[in-house]
Amino acid sequence: MSPLLDLDGAVAGDGIDAPVAAHYGSLYGEQRALAVGEGFVDLSHRDVVRIAGPDRLTWLHSLTTQYFEGLAPGVWTQALILSPQGHVEHAFAGVDDGEAFTAHTEPGAAAGLIEFLERMRFMMRVEVTDVTSEVAVAWRPSGKYDLIPRDQLGVYAEAAGPAAGLWAFEALRIERGEPRFGIDTDHRTIPNEVGWLGSAVHLDKGCYRGQETVARVNNLGRPPRRLTLLHLDGSENRLPVVGADVIDDKGKVVGRVGSSARHHELGPIALALLKRNVPTDAALVVEDMPAAQEVVVDPEIGLHFRR
Repeated sequence: MSPLLDLDGAVAGDGIDAPVAAHYGSLYGEQRALAVGEGFVDLSHRDVVRIAGPDRLTWLHSLTTQYFEGLAPGVWTQALILSPQGHVEHAFAGVDDGEAFTAHTEPGAAAGLIEFLERMRFMMRVEVTDVTSEVAVAWRPSGKYDLIPRDQLGVYAEAAGPAAGLWAFEALRIERGEPRFGIDTDHRTIPNEVGWLGSAVHLDKGCYRGQETVARVNNLGRPPRRLTLLHLDGSENRLPVVGADVIDDKGKVVGRVGSSARHHELGPIALALLKRNVPTDAALVVEDMPAAQEVVVDPEIGLHFRR
């Protein structure tokens, strides 16, 4: 559990986010502070992996969707590891310090990521270590992540405050249309469906596992599903559960809900994966709550390549 749960007003989160504060007593006030660039968010429950060794960047370049060769120290980057069919299996963000690349991923995801990397090490001069017990993650409103010695998290909080809870962070993330791996994605997700082209997928690099699917959908076809921002009816004081069905006006299931939150200006919002052919103006329902769409991933993405 994070030591910042001892701060005044701290209320622990739920599920995999239980080790950090959901809020510190003012959900909307914390959102507004982040929106104007103040404070930080404790993400110390996220897993942290360090990849050291002289071959680390070349190795990561060959395995992931991102361009790692020549990555300058101090530059944060996102990357994915795909299945041979192009489905997202691992997602992480990290930074190199000239000696090692340190990445953070979802709580509980480090073990699977390390297992995969160890299988792919072969004769490369790399060393992969779980450093979650040593390194904590925090987020600043500039979009910057900080890696902090875990035993210095309290000192960091005093200098970086005011603290904002994960609910505020999630509300602003959902507003930006940024998917969270394992919540807004499932085992069938390809990067094209959730807006990860460009941010986590470099389209001008050499071969990597799953590249054929990414390139084919990008160049020739449209993704089978698309991420969308749902504006939920605010008359009910509840949010949908992760995995809830999205229903169209004919009563058909046309997608699934991922993360949801209460936004200080927009009200209740959620991210959902919808079938590509659902009209962008279609009236939808989630757990008996009317929902309007705001496009995140264009359903016609890729079409211009065929003209």
